[in-house]
Amino acid sequence: MKPIHLAIDCMGGDFGPPVIVAAAIIALRENPSLKLSLFGQQAAIQQELAGASDKLLSRITLVHCEEVVEMDDKPSVALRGKKQSSMRLALNAVRDEAVDGCVSAGNTGALMALARFVLKMIPGIDRPAIITAVPTESGHTYMLDLGANVDCDSETLFQFGIMGSVLCAANDALKAPRVGLLNIGEEEIKGNDQVKQAAKLLSECAEVNYVGFIEGNDIFKGKCDVVVTDGFTGNNVLKASEGIVRLLGMKLKAVFEANRLNKLVGLIIRPILKSFKKEIDPDRYNGATLIGLKGIVIKSHGGASVKATVHAIEEAIKEVNHSVPSKIAEEVEKLVNSRT
Repeated sequence: MKPIHLAIDCMGGDFGPPVIVAAAIIALRENPSLKLSLFGQQAAIQQELAGASDKLLSRITLVHCEEVVEMDDKPSVALRGKKQSSMRLALNAVRDEAVDGCVSAGNTGALMALARFVLKMIPGIDRPAIITAVPTESGHTYMLDLGANVDCDSETLFQFGIMGSVLCAANDALKAPRVGLLNIGEEEIKGNDQVKQAAKLLSECAEVNYVGFIEGNDIFKGKCDVVVTDGFTGNNVLKASEGIVRLLGMKLKAVFEANRLNKLVGLIIRPILKSFKKEIDPDRYNGATLIGLKGIVIKSHGGASVKATVHAIEEAIKEVNHSVPSKIAEEVEKLVNSRT
């Protein structure tokens, strides 16, 4: 495996260095060819590195940053007022090709604004989107946008379909990923004008394996490999599904603690429940891509655990190995040429 060098924003998220540095150490242990540049307040990071072996420390570069983008900072504050923040300097490292990609659990709005300003968009792509995998009956599907763009016109949705298809093909080694457009019904007459026009654009694009409209309950059936929607809808679907997973866990726990018989049954089927929990564990799917940018940027959930943060780092490694931005750029260039 080729050497990979990632920038890690250690000051983002709800927990900062204690969780992020711990995840970084695990990622280094699991990936011998990985190098990390840790951006943040030096003293706080060094405290978490205490006890790490010299061999691991030799693959870490510590970059001290005077400023921190807070979780409640407006994007304009991060963009104009905090040019020495860990988030900004980590993105600068991607731009300058000092590293291959960046992982941050920081303020989503600020990260999106900074990434777009620092890295710029792939030519032919108007807006970046947030994309991640979600579990399905047959494995997983990729869904975008998950909150970067509340309102999307048909051209933007079409571009999302292109980008999602390329990322899915690269990450999952699929020749023709099935792309579906989220709608309130499968019939052609349903949906707003943006969705109907986006469907027309996708169906006319030979480079995309468009399979038509899908409904919300189809997402988790595995009917398609990529689900395209606007950021308002996608974000609500994602958070609702996370809430259902938590509710299901609480209800199951309550049932098996209700009486002695239920507790006994719970002990008997514990291995099955453990396997089920692992399959739908949101931590496994942590690490959303800010797709459409010229560089690789992975957004980790603000409240991510150590295990979940490791998954975000693994996602960055995967996309570096598969050269996702360059593949999107190549596909978009072909489409632009074919439409002119």
